Amino acid sequence: MATIQEVTRFLEDIAPVGSQESYDNCGLIIGDSSEKISNILVTLDCTEEIVQEAIDNNCNFIIAHHPIIFNGLKKINGKNYVERTVLKAIKHDIAIYAIHTNLDNAFQGVNAEISRRLKLINTVVLQPKKQVLSKLVVYVPFTHSEQVKSALFEAGAGHIGNYKECSFSTRGTGTYKPVEGSNPYEGVKNIRSEVEEEKVEVLLSNHKLNEAISNMLKAHPYEEVAYDLIPIQNVNPYEGAGMIGELEVPIPEQEFLDRVKKEFNCGCIRHTEFLNKPIKRVAVCGGSGSFLLKDSINCKADIYITADMKYHEFFDAGKQILIADIGHYESEQFTSDLIIACLKENFTKFAILKTRINTNPIKYF
Repeated sequence: MATIQEVTRFLEDIAPVGSQESYDNCGLIIGDSSEKISNILVTLDCTEEIVQEAIDNNCNFIIAHHPIIFNGLKKINGKNYVERTVLKAIKHDIAIYAIHTNLDNAFQGVNAEISRRLKLINTVVLQPKKQVLSKLVVYVPFTHSEQVKSALFEAGAGHIGNYKECSFSTRGTGTYKPVEGSNPYEGVKNIRSEVEEEKVEVLLSNHKLNEAISNMLKAHPYEEVAYDLIPIQNVNPYEGAGMIGELEVPIPEQEFLDRVKKEFNCGCIRHTEFLNKPIKRVAVCGGSGSFLLKDSINCKADIYITADMKYHEFFDAGKQILIADIGHYESEQFTSDLIIACLKENFTKFAILKTRINTNPIKYF
């Protein structure tokens, strides 16, 4: 039977915790990662009712999109819903895990799911992340170059978009002189050696650095490994906020909003005035997305679908774009389906359940 740690490692390969926003609290919030899993309950939010549902269905692991603990708790005495939820989970030995803005920023994450529901094509990240890539350069003898490359690839290095195991190699001559206290793989102490070596270069996400370096050092034959870490300024087009794509065939604004309202079961859609032009390019951001409005305009989107827009932010559309606020819960409701689909492809020894509870605190009269 799988442990909590095995499942979280799998999820963090899709959405590394290191890619969460600075204000967030992703990862295992409550529980022991070494515990065996009975069953899993997946939900958008974690509340007392969700914990009870987990108890009723023999689930000892809850995976939620939103973290139950955002800010530090100085006391846990049940005075609010957060404290009561935490108390109930601990009392019944139920672990709680959050996969929030790291899944928002994942290329196949929340916004990709929204885009699929809207049948968008040619999708790309709306605001790609910067300074999240590095180049790892290592010098290795010819005899071990394949072994070292395989170790790097296993850690996720050299993965660029739809291509894996990408690297570049050049050959040359390395020199070194072992001194007292050394234990050289080849060569004699106090005599300079020359060795035919291969310079291997790979691009990798900064989230993969520790694992890649660890694998590389284990696979490398040298006692002292010569390697360079080079920060890359390029944006990473496969990590970041929001997504933009196109409809295969442009359609009128009202017809498109009707489609959105039905697909996302919206109580209502708050929107700016119609611009009387067809919808072709569509920008999306699940949850609170006002920070991406300028990016949506700059990318020539006809409509921006998001949630939690404030009154004065609607003015910022400036008749350049149609803003559609469909609601926070509504925009992210299919995140549970996304998580479940990923898990079911890889874990079959326990039940993976979707909550039956609608946790949306907002009601429409």
